[in-house]
Amino acid sequence: MESLEKIKEYIKKTGLTENEAKVYITLLEFGPNSAGAISRKSGLHRRVIYDTSEMLIKKGMIGYMQKNNKKLFQASNPNRILELVKEKEESIQEILPEMLTFYNKTQEKEETNFYKGKNGLKTVFEDQIETGKEILILGASPLAYEIMEFYFHWFDKKRIANKIKTKIIFNRNKQEKTRKIPLSEVRYLSEKYSSPLAVNIYGDKVAIILWNKENPFAIVIKNEEIANGYKKYFELMWGVAKK
Repeated sequence: MESLEKIKEYIKKTGLTENEAKVYITLLEFGPNSAGAISRKSGLHRRVIYDTSEMLIKKGMIGYMQKNNKKLFQASNPNRILELVKEKEESIQEILPEMLTFYNKTQEKEETNFYKGKNGLKTVFEDQIETGKEILILGASPLAYEIMEFYFHWFDKKRIANKIKTKIIFNRNKQEKTRKIPLSEVRYLSEKYSSPLAVNIYGDKVAIILWNKENPFAIVIKNEEIANGYKKYFELMWGVAKK
């Protein structure tokens, strides 16, 4: 039962409603069944079964057959779920250019955005990839690799594929002495300047990131003058930092 509940939660992520997922899982578990049998086994009202079945038939998730003058519903091959996901992706790809047109028109030239949690920080780092400019990192924290270790493997692969170089100023410690970061120049400041706060400078943006284990967050400022000011400060610190 635990496995079926897990399957139900996953297929709901494809856009199926709670009731649709229940009906599909019931048919997947028990095979072809009448509306009345599905109602008893799923706990849904019979009228709900008919309405939900119609929606699932339209989505190609279930079909039906006549047996002894009785209408029996049956689940489609689970591969149909992958097809549903692909259809949704294709629909979004089709409308995405128009959405981006509206988005770009309404974006201000200067803006400040706040991002919370690991997923929020992923958005910030993916923006750095999308910008495609050299990334300058001041005060890189080893906590970053503890908080998002597996993500940075993907990030570095993506960065290398896009030939995006980085310059990184770490606080000197044993862990960072041995870390190998491709397509990067690394320098070090004294460990006494260690802080969970890091500054990533890229293009016309500055991301100020607090690497807090419980609640990491970032402030991203899009402003060319501010970005240039931080770049000059980074150059100053780069000259002071040791190889």
